Amino acid sequence: MLKISHPARLNAFGFCQILLIFAVASLRVGVACSDQPQLRSEIKNVVLIISDDLKASVLGCYGDLVCRTPHIDALARSGTVFQRAYCQGTWCAPSRQSFMHSRYQNGTGVNLGANFQNQGFYSARVGKIYHMRVPGDIIAGTNGLDLKSTWTERYNSAGQEAHSPGDYACLNLDIFTDELANRQSTKMPHRPFVTVMLDGDGADQPDAKSAAKAIEIINEKSSSNTPFFLAVGLVRPHYPMVAPKKYFDLYPWQSIKPPIQIPNDLADIPPIGRAKSTSQKSGIADFPDNQKRMWAGYYASVTFMDDQVGKIISEIDRLGIRDSTAIVFTSDHGYHLGEHDFWLKSNLHEEVTRVPLIIDAPGYRPGVTSSPVELVDLYPTLSSLAAIKTPEEVEGSDLTPILENPNYRVRETALSINNGYALRGDAWTYIRYTDGAEEFYDMNSDPNQFQNLVNDPKAKDGVAEARAALNTRIQRSALSLKQKKKKKSTN
Repeated sequence: MLKISHPARLNAFGFCQILLIFAVASLRVGVACSDQPQLRSEIKNVVLIISDDLKASVLGCYGDLVCRTPHIDALARSGTVFQRAYCQGTWCAPSRQSFMHSRYQNGTGVNLGANFQNQGFYSARVGKIYHMRVPGDIIAGTNGLDLKSTWTERYNSAGQEAHSPGDYACLNLDIFTDELANRQSTKMPHRPFVTVMLDGDGADQPDAKSAAKAIEIINEKSSSNTPFFLAVGLVRPHYPMVAPKKYFDLYPWQSIKPPIQIPNDLADIPPIGRAKSTSQKSGIADFPDNQKRMWAGYYASVTFMDDQVGKIISEIDRLGIRDSTAIVFTSDHGYHLGEHDFWLKSNLHEEVTRVPLIIDAPGYRPGVTSSPVELVDLYPTLSSLAAIKTPEEVEGSDLTPILENPNYRVRETALSINNGYALRGDAWTYIRYTDGAEEFYDMNSDPNQFQNLVNDPKAKDGVAEARAALNTRIQRSALSLKQKKKKKSTN
């Protein structure tokens, strides 16, 4: 905001100039003033892009120096990067149900897409927004747990997944082949460790199809001047990690440095807090080189996904609607790739609970914020940006004040739920499981969560603070530690 120390010293012409500058700036920059509602009403379209199983730490804009994500990084430079964004569910189905309804558990009521639709927007889904089995529903081209009432129109993007022609690997079994027969697929236990270096350019892959369909919709609605909410669900880097060979070539596995491991790392992690998929249980512990190949496949899938994001954003720019379109990028949850010898998701450690979140909205300055936020905040935030009403039952908070001022806070902690709770504060993470077991980490000195300090006398005050903070969050949100029994899923 422009500061005027001594307005009395300005002549009339100079003062008018300043007023003009301020007026122009107000159109371009979100400011906490009376003209903010007018600014938000100028946002006609909202594009929400959701990656699947994407850990924030592999993106360039979050500090990674290996993985190439130029398009997401460009979006980050023009928008607001949320450094401490956390999912509420730590696997696909509960996370997506949660943020689509802005409810911590058991999402009900008018969901995000339906809220846009009910208030005059065209609302469309392309790809995976609500839970779909990957690869099962992707191969079949079926809707999974999607709610038809959410959308004006919806489109699935089918693909062959692990059956795509190319160099196939099942890395925990040390199988390498280009044959299509007998590949690990939808119901086989080793499918999370599958990579495929595709023949061809990847145009037949689900994410490429989703990007193409999204571009088609954006063209149709922009030409008809119809306000739209478009949710694009990309499935990569979710397993199987399928991408054209050229993306794998960017990441020679021999140069991959696996995560740091320390002796007896699991000794202070309660049994209930350990991932079900470990290096030892999965068998990949027997193949150290293949652990590097897993990282290479993940990186390749991320970069392939990033290119699809780039196509969508480039089309928005080409059509000249960037100044009326809010673009949001995030993921449903993070992922383990050997940290603590854990693989996959569904636990409460930082690699899984932390997600990328970038919001690029017209009228707001680029910025980076360390304010804790949650995926349940997406619903009220997108509604606010589009100047539509938010139902009273939503449990998230509007993040637009943070877009205006990155130092602003809408909450002090971020909560994740699975077999208990993980609460992320500024300097600590506290975990309490359904059996009463606890973990406590100093995130400043121990960001990798190697040392559980819950029983350390030096951390007594911090643990007490965290316990009280979690109790308050549970009471405010009327949450219960009782967890629904999870059904087996092939996601």
